Amino acid sequence: MIIVQTPFRMSFFGGGTDFPVYYEEYGGKVLSTSIDKYCYHTIRYFPQFFPYKNQLTYSIIERFNSYDEVEHPVVREALHYLDINCVQINYDADLPARSGLGTSSSFTVGLLNGLHSLRGEFVDKMSLAKEAIYVERVLCGEEGGVQDQLSAAFGGLNKMIFTASGFEVNPVVVAGRRKKLLCDHLMLFFTGFERFSGEIVCEQIKKTPNNVSELKEMSALVDEAESVLVGSGDIHEFGRMLDYSWQLKRSLSGKISNDNIDMIYSRAKRAGAIGGKLLGAGAGGFMLLFVEPEKQPGVAEELADLMNVPVGFETSGTKVIYYKPLQE
Repeated sequence: MIIVQTPFRMSFFGGGTDFPVYYEEYGGKVLSTSIDKYCYHTIRYFPQFFPYKNQLTYSIIERFNSYDEVEHPVVREALHYLDINCVQINYDADLPARSGLGTSSSFTVGLLNGLHSLRGEFVDKMSLAKEAIYVERVLCGEEGGVQDQLSAAFGGLNKMIFTASGFEVNPVVVAGRRKKLLCDHLMLFFTGFERFSGEIVCEQIKKTPNNVSELKEMSALVDEAESVLVGSGDIHEFGRMLDYSWQLKRSLSGKISNDNIDMIYSRAKRAGAIGGKLLGAGAGGFMLLFVEPEKQPGVAEELADLMNVPVGFETSGTKVIYYKPLQE
């Protein structure tokens, strides 16, 4: 039996520049961190006493004999890609899917890590991320970027660089006190499930040729934000940059925000938030806010109708936390 723990992520700057349609021509950058909220895959070889050979449990239970029968597209394609049968897979998570935290890619990375581990295979983090990108973008035909798979695989606070020739994941070296200072200024609120990321992403990709100047500016903010973190200046500049970046992101597509999201953000700023952004594709899910610690009670009171989720950073990425091999 294998249990794999895989983190979710918060993307600070550069989202949208990790789409191939952009970075293959202009190059892209993202600054993001994995967080201490996880998904878990429990995987084992399934005892062959039943009229079905495999079982998959997530929000529903699927029982099947061949991976071609699986309804869950990522599981179906991953099992087919690795040619694995006679398995039981159980999925659990700390936070809901479709919420802007890279949950779907964390699912894929964790699943692949678990399936390889079940077969006694070690796969390095970059290979896991690239396999997850291949399963999601090629085999499943899902539109989107490539930052989430890298963040789930590597973990930590990273500056990611995307070019036509490949990817780089560079840890941002920040003093412990500085990193804690950043974390202490962050608040995470759940705005609801009103998001269909595929539709939003497709429109954003379609409009990329018209948004090149905005995307270049969003990419440049990655380096500026990194300089703020590794320096010793005013940490509040990070929050002001988040606010500016959110305004840029909103301009990329009319579907990224809506009246409800705009109202939540305005309420948060009136209550003392310096900046923030909606995480993920947009239109719902989690909102990240940068708030001075002494003003956080006021922001929490103003947004009492939303769920406030405490969050911290993590550094490990996907990992096997329990392994019991089959008896030889």
